[in-house]
Amino acid sequence: MIAIIDYVAGNVKSVQNAVEKLGFETIITSDFEEIKNAKKVIFPGVGEASTAMKYLKNLKLDELIPSLKQPFLGICLGQQLLCNFSEEGNTKCLGIFDLNVKGFPATDIVPHMGWNNLQQINGELLAGISADDNFYFVHSYYCEIGKNTTSTCDYILPFSATLQKDNFYGTQFHPEKSGAVGAKILENFLKLK
Repeated sequence: MIAIIDYVAGNVKSVQNAVEKLGFETIITSDFEEIKNAKKVIFPGVGEASTAMKYLKNLKLDELIPSLKQPFLGICLGQQLLCNFSEEGNTKCLGIFDLNVKGFPATDIVPHMGWNNLQQINGELLAGISADDNFYFVHSYYCEIGKNTTSTCDYILPFSATLQKDNFYGTQFHPEKSGAVGAKILENFLKLK
């Protein structure tokens, strides 16, 4: 069973649809035990960092998530909340990735919305992906680049498009909205041992 964490951040249904299209059973849940016992966990997100973290703390999911050992994928806000700190709402996050989340400078249109490609592509999540492939992004905040960065994207400045540390993976883009290449990312994640 694939647990999709429901934490009052939008986009859970489109993630569920994309995963089920690939032939996997899912459950949308915020239940501690269901998440703990899932085969894999997806942490989607469209929302605001401080509100989302308050919700996670109320359910003690802020304690559970860092302790999980199964493959775990954070998407967009879900990736950002796996970092140390977000400038959005001055929010202390989960601290899995030793990076901070910053707001884009207003030197171009913010949010970054639309299709963009990846550079410096590494890691099993990105198997079969090339710099010619484009992914769908919608975000006003970005994860810095650091040792857990497995690909970058450039909009206003370079930032982490994907991250990985141990069993934790993250994508700043929305694989569930990125057509066939997004489905490939989800499939790579869902096939992880």
